[in-house]
Amino acid sequence: MFKTNEYFEGRVKSLSFENNEGPATIGVMAPGEYEFGTSKKEYMTVTCGRMEIKLPEAKEWIEVEAGKIFEVEANRSFNVRVEEETSYLCLYR
Repeated sequence: MFKTNEYFEGRVKSLSFENNEGPATIGVMAPGEYEFGTSKKEYMTVTCGRMEIKLPEAKEWIEVEAGKIFEVEANRSFNVRVEEETSYLCLYR
């Protein structure tokens, strides 16, 4: 069954699910700036819209558009800036 997740006073919402590839979430972010932490390695695909990310230990922000994937190692935190409502798919490995 699906699990609903809500973060940052409802500005980020997702549904958790699991399939043959393992655990995943699909969600939407409202405009804003967020910091997320990881417990497993994450592969995030922007599915609609765009976001800027600042990966651990990076000095520069990187723009990630729809269709692009980025990864973050386990037990790290990273920053995200969103200027328009943006959706994503996140796979956990």
